[in-house]
Amino acid sequence: MRPAILVLTLGLALAGAAYCGFYFLASAPGRALMDSPTPELAWLKKEFNLTDREFTRISQLHSAYQPKCEEMCSRISAKNAELKELLAQTNALTPEIESKLAEASQLRLECQRSMLKHFIEVGQTMPPQQAKRYLAWVEVRTFLPDYGMKSQ
Repeated sequence: MRPAILVLTLGLALAGAAYCGFYFLASAPGRALMDSPTPELAWLKKEFNLTDREFTRISQLHSAYQPKCEEMCSRISAKNAELKELLAQTNALTPEIESKLAEASQLRLECQRSMLKHFIEVGQTMPPQQAKRYLAWVEVRTFLPDYGMKSQ
């Protein structure tokens, strides 16, 4: 009876150790990317097969663009709040609402222009084929969504 318990215990310990070892080895690349200075871009390095030099340059571009993006988002949010407040006060399209709509549209245009410039700069850091694929990916997700408006 005692040898069976010993064999079972050793088998379970060995299975646990094997599981931990395989898990550690399989998750090593992901953990390495998460330890980078810009873990939010880790997927980009892997998806577009970037070299360390390309990834470093893209990380620098991202860090430089982020404050501008946050400021623009804040401005758009504030303008949307103003518009929402005006809309809550009436059920008509007033000149003031039209003006706020135009201001909000102008802010979104400015934001999209800035984003596109940033995405092009990022693409210029990549090899040409990867840049083409990246810009196509960005276009679908940021600039030309159909918002479910396609007719069936």
